[in-house]
Order: sequence, then structure tokens, then C-alpha cells
Amino acid sequence: MASTPQFAEFVVEQFNSSGHVTARKMFGEYTLYWDAKPFALVCDNKLYVKPTAAGRAFLPEVTEAAPYPGAKPCFLVEEQLEDREWLANLARLTVEELPEPKPKTKKQRGGQ
Repeated sequence: MASTPQFAEFVVEQFNSSGHVTARKMFGEYTLYWDAKPFALVCDNKLYVKPTAAGRAFLPEVTEAAPYPGAKPCFLVEEQLEDREWLANLARLTVEELPEPKPKTKKQRGGQ
């Protein structure tokens, strides 16, 4: 089941007390970005945050699950979806620990 646009918008609004979060739809699901850095997924109308040591220390109870078959486990966030400040703190802590995204390379056209 794909995530609904309404749920993805709700999650982005909840995170956006920070003002940094956007979503991009991919294959019926959504990747969440803090500025240009991907840090979470919305899949099947559930929020999954990339696991980090800081995030693990911040979470009161850690529940890990794969957002889709074959994916690495992420932190499944359910109980705190209504707490904007808590979500912004989790996002900030997560993003601080994640590596910077690799710069995109320009695709070369054939024969050039």
C-alpha cells in the first residue's frame, strides 16, 4: 500500500517547526530531506527515520523495522507523531550524524 499524500504532508508539517524538511515522492512512497540530506522515509503511512547513535540515545523506546522488503531497518516512529518539538529534535540529531550527500555528477552524453 502506498502512502497517502495527506499523511506525507502531515509528517512534513510536524517536522517543520525546524523549517528545513521537504518530501519527494518516489515509487508511491516519500523520502524526507533536511535541506538536501535524506534522513527519513514515509512508507505505508508510517514514519521511518535512519538509525544513528544519537537517535538511538534520544528515543525513549527503540522500535526498528524495514520500511519496505529488502531495506535496512530504520527507527519506526509512531507514538510521537503529534509532538513537533520532539520530531524536530530527532531530525536534527539524526541529520547531524549522517554523512553529507555525495555531489551529483553530470551525466556525459555519448561520444563527448
